[in-house]
Amino acid sequence: MNDFSELLRDKKDLILEQWIILVRHEQAMGTTGEIPYQAILDTLPKIIEAIAFILDPLQKNDQRTLLQTALDHGFINLQPDYKAQEIVREYGLARETIVDVIEDELEQSNPKEVIRVLRLIDQAMDEVIRLCFASYTEEQLQELQILYAQLKLTNQELARLVRASQENLAYLAHELKTPLTSIIGYSDLFLREQRKHLAEWEKEVPHLEHIEKVLRNGRQLLKLINDALEISRYESGKLPLHLMETNVRNVINLTVEMVEYMAHAKNITIEVDCDQSFNLIVSDPLRLQQVLTNLVTNAVRYTDKGTVLICCKVVSEENWSITVTDTGVGIEEKDQSQIFEPYFRVSGRDNTFLPNSTGLGLAIVSRLVKLLQGNIQVFSEVNVGSTFTVTLPLQIQA
Repeated sequence: MNDFSELLRDKKDLILEQWIILVRHEQAMGTTGEIPYQAILDTLPKIIEAIAFILDPLQKNDQRTLLQTALDHGFINLQPDYKAQEIVREYGLARETIVDVIEDELEQSNPKEVIRVLRLIDQAMDEVIRLCFASYTEEQLQELQILYAQLKLTNQELARLVRASQENLAYLAHELKTPLTSIIGYSDLFLREQRKHLAEWEKEVPHLEHIEKVLRNGRQLLKLINDALEISRYESGKLPLHLMETNVRNVINLTVEMVEYMAHAKNITIEVDCDQSFNLIVSDPLRLQQVLTNLVTNAVRYTDKGTVLICCKVVSEENWSITVTDTGVGIEEKDQSQIFEPYFRVSGRDNTFLPNSTGLGLAIVSRLVKLLQGNIQVFSEVNVGSTFTVTLPLQIQA
């Protein structure tokens, strides 16, 4: 009788090689999308070792307990950008590969042993998938709790704002209505699904999609509220500056780190070209980073391919400038005079607005630039790109 425990350990490298070939074939056929390929590949050796462990005939304890102990961290933590169906598919391919590699030995074994081995392999892969979804659900629930607390606090400040000023209230209410309705609807659906205590991973997939929709719309609502409050604070003169020596290059690096994942997802390169003749200025680093983050984020969102360039230099004894240039869709000349107005949004090629655009980002930028005692200019050409240039003093006067 074959020792399948040792057999799996001996053929671990072959299983990995065969799985990689199978995945690449699936990708070439167009049956898989953007999957966390490396993440799954990193976990497979641990999964194979765990299966080998429970296949050992000397292990007589409860198989589920043995499997959970053996797996340790032999599964990936699902991230928001991972698609649950693709995770199931890739682990399914791993299951198929394991069986294919040991097929000859299975044929030589007695039926009872074959059933035992296949049953334990199935149990192991099902447990891996269950652990993936369990970890994902736990993390998303924690984020949902944090989001709820943030929404509760910002809602209180929004109520104060409404009492203090009615300006733009109708438009703001309209913008809040759609994501808020979605949050309420999917939250209700999520709670009702929770009460059913569905444990099978097959039923978890749509369940997780509901959570994702709640969080996605919640983040959008929270951003809209926070942007509206930022405008309100500026207009009411309640946006103070905290001046200190600020390293420009550090601010740029932090901004690039924050936005890089967006650029990577669209295969866009972010390049930085800074004058090395100066580093320190006197400014408010938080407000400066807000300006730069909004400009770079916009550049990435409105660019389908190419490069986003961040350039800074000294322009006089008192001033320096920072420019953000993209190779995106550009802005029509008739719109350029309005892009810094609150709630104004530039439409795309098909006359629709970019998803998640609130029309507040550039309005906040223009107000923060004024607060930092500078000015902002835009040069843009449709289908060529846009350049935003912010000129600021090297030392802001308190």
